[in-house]
Amino acid sequence: MSLEMSLFNLQQKENSADAMPLAAKMRPQSFADFVGQEHLLGKGKVLRRCIETNCLPSMILWGPPGSGKTSLACVIARNTKSHFNSLTAVSAGVADLRRITREAEQRLKLSGQRTILFIDEIHRFNKAQQDAVLPFVENGTVILIGATTENPSFEVVSPLLSRCRVFQLNLLTNKQVQFIVQRALENSEQGLGPLKVTMDEETLNHLVTMSNGDARIALNALEMAVSVTLPDGDDNRRIKLPDVEDALQHRALPYDKSGDQHYEIMSALHKSLRGSDPDAALYWLGRMVESGEDPLYIARRLMRFACEDVGMADPQALVLAVAAQQAVHFVGMPEANLALAEAVVFLASAPKSNSLYQAYSRVQQDIEHSRNEPVPLWLRNPETSLMRQMGYGQGYKYAHDYPGHFVKQQNLPQSLKGKRYYIPSDQGYEVEIDARLKAWWGKRML
Repeated sequence: MSLEMSLFNLQQKENSADAMPLAAKMRPQSFADFVGQEHLLGKGKVLRRCIETNCLPSMILWGPPGSGKTSLACVIARNTKSHFNSLTAVSAGVADLRRITREAEQRLKLSGQRTILFIDEIHRFNKAQQDAVLPFVENGTVILIGATTENPSFEVVSPLLSRCRVFQLNLLTNKQVQFIVQRALENSEQGLGPLKVTMDEETLNHLVTMSNGDARIALNALEMAVSVTLPDGDDNRRIKLPDVEDALQHRALPYDKSGDQHYEIMSALHKSLRGSDPDAALYWLGRMVESGEDPLYIARRLMRFACEDVGMADPQALVLAVAAQQAVHFVGMPEANLALAEAVVFLASAPKSNSLYQAYSRVQQDIEHSRNEPVPLWLRNPETSLMRQMGYGQGYKYAHDYPGHFVKQQNLPQSLKGKRYYIPSDQGYEVEIDARLKAWWGKRML
């Protein structure tokens, strides 16, 4: 190779490195550089021992954005004797998988070297794509490392999941993000050290807090703030709070309307409502609304809650939940956020009863497991003379003809005579309902 070509290649490499974002430049090179996830990578932990001894199982790295999944894959690549191939599920396809696995088979036969196949965002692979890599994971041709922000129980096919260890990465703490930011400020090789960047404590704390445990967001915002700040007379770049606020813009909330956050936060809202905690319920509602969740989805869930967990203890709960849905539909967002908030506070503060839910569950059980008998003749309408001759409507007691507009009458099929489905609780309006039913029917069987 000529000297001219060598210099050209070197210049290309330097230009490529300069173009890399700060978050990529600051990726850890070793365990000593890696921040967080001590439960996986602390001294003596199984995953760390596997990496250090080059005895890796296929694995799925599951964790929130910016928690270090790709960085961990890079550490594994630099600390094992295996060949390393990296794919992004967004752009890769079955053809790429076949090429890599074919090369891995040849490499294993010729030199005995195993291949690590890292697939970023593996949850974006469809079933056929995941199935394509399955036999090569099973026979050991490749060691799969998949990274995902989604629950692998739902996003990774069962045969592949059963052949992988799942390691869950945690959200980084503020202290850990702050350490990463300070290291980037001080690092003279990959970081911002040569630029002499300074930042006061208030600005640093704001950057760390608003990054929400995502190191990538923190470093990207830092890099942008630095790039638009001119050096002063001492050649220092002083980053101030408005610079960081401008770089961060609107806070990026961790939320996926079709992923784990969608279901987990709704679960938290539902359980806070059931626990009669209006403050927690309002917080989880806000997390969803401010993250862009479909307000009609929230309204539908509130209507379900009104029936399932408040029920007849306060029949107004459903009325208010439906009113909130109508407000969302008619007024729209963001104005209707207070209608949802009003419904949430009402539902959390209402007396709770699942008697209605249990009653309908008992009905479902009987319909599913008992004989579905015909309607008793006296409850049928005699629409024709033939029906009257067959006994339709004979013996029916018209309630309004009796004192108190009530009369005891069997309204269930004979096999279910005396069966009781709805059992009022001792909460709210159901106390009055219970008294009324007892006055009418006395004691019924369960």
